[in-house]
Amino acid sequence: MNKDLTEGKAEKVLWQFCLPLFGSIIFQQLYNIADSLVAGKFIGENALAAVGNSYEITLIFIAFAFGCNIGCSVIVSTFFGAKKYERMKEAVSTAMIASGVLCALLMAIGILSCETLLKLIRTPQEIMADSKLYLDIYMWGLPFMFFYNISNGIFSAMGDSKTPFYFLAASSVSNIFMDIWFVAGLHMGVAGVAWATFICQGISCVLALTVVMKRLKGIKTTEPYPLFSWSTCGSIARIAVPSTIQQSFISVGNIILQSVINGFGPGVIAGYSAAIKLNNLVITSFTTLGNGVSNYAAQNIGAKKLKRIPEGFRAGLKLVWILSAILTSLYLICGKQLLMLFMNETSGEAMKTGLMFLRIVSPFYAVVSAKLVADGILRGAGKMNEFMTATFTDLILRVTLAIFLSKTSLGSTGIWCSWPIGWITATFLSVLFYRRGPWFQKTELPQ
Repeated sequence: MNKDLTEGKAEKVLWQFCLPLFGSIIFQQLYNIADSLVAGKFIGENALAAVGNSYEITLIFIAFAFGCNIGCSVIVSTFFGAKKYERMKEAVSTAMIASGVLCALLMAIGILSCETLLKLIRTPQEIMADSKLYLDIYMWGLPFMFFYNISNGIFSAMGDSKTPFYFLAASSVSNIFMDIWFVAGLHMGVAGVAWATFICQGISCVLALTVVMKRLKGIKTTEPYPLFSWSTCGSIARIAVPSTIQQSFISVGNIILQSVINGFGPGVIAGYSAAIKLNNLVITSFTTLGNGVSNYAAQNIGAKKLKRIPEGFRAGLKLVWILSAILTSLYLICGKQLLMLFMNETSGEAMKTGLMFLRIVSPFYAVVSAKLVADGILRGAGKMNEFMTATFTDLILRVTLAIFLSKTSLGSTGIWCSWPIGWITATFLSVLFYRRGPWFQKTELPQ
């Protein structure tokens, strides 16, 4: 159901909207790890390596789909909040057309250059064939991923976070069972893992698009509107492009960090690999909740209810701080047991590294979560320069300090210390930019 986020108590409205988003990200993580778990369990180590290796390249395409999702969602939210339904439908059709063209271009590049991309990241020869096979199938399913993301962005823009949750939950669970059936039952190898993802994403995409179109058809308009508008496309791009660049730069930064970590040997690499999976679950969850705050902010800005923005910020902060307290406590108390999900031994350098990472980083989840809530407000308000400044400050600081501190007596521990320093600095900037917003200055945002 569509929901107007501009009415009612901010805390109740935002929490009801954001909690299904939090549930969605749990299922999204299941989707992401299912392929690797099934490949490693039922095929073998090389298959696991091939799927994991290919994932680094798929992140590039996911970054573009994420950018289209956010760009469409923020602009549609603004028009929905302003009750400018003709403009809203114009934004939806424009986003669909523009995303379709971009997807076709990326799909062509991916299909023609899969092997080249795999060579660029120095893929070992023994997993090259499986990596290429996985990527080839993945690329043909790229339209499903793009339009599924656009559909989810439209649902969120209209205040509906429950429908995407239902689709994602069903798709993720189905993907796990199809992975096992194709690989263990039909013995399709890595191709089975890829085809399972292709089919589940395809069905989810078709269903999501069908429901979106039916929902939009139910919103009556009196004036005609163009199917494509260059000015609206530009507005979407102003949000989408920085979001895409942000995601892409984070992937590049993580690759650089990985190269620094690789210099400390297999034990540290294994410990980091396990701990970063737990850390990414938290950060991805907070980022998703920040996206929900973006929709809330955009709707209220569209409705010119700027006084509700600080209320939403406080409500979002309360939500993420409760989650931070729970997750930090869980990682500090049960860190060893959680790391054992990815390891076979409770002692050794890998476990020591993983525990050290969690003990240094997890106490600062309350800090980075505040940044992501403030970022949600900034993105919803279209303040992308400020958003990018804070985000890149965090990334650059973490990468630079990781390289520097790793060469000191701290060794690998110095790398983990770069996380809190980057988070604290970037959070200060994001909150400062938020405090300078028009919701405090009693001025209107430019239309």
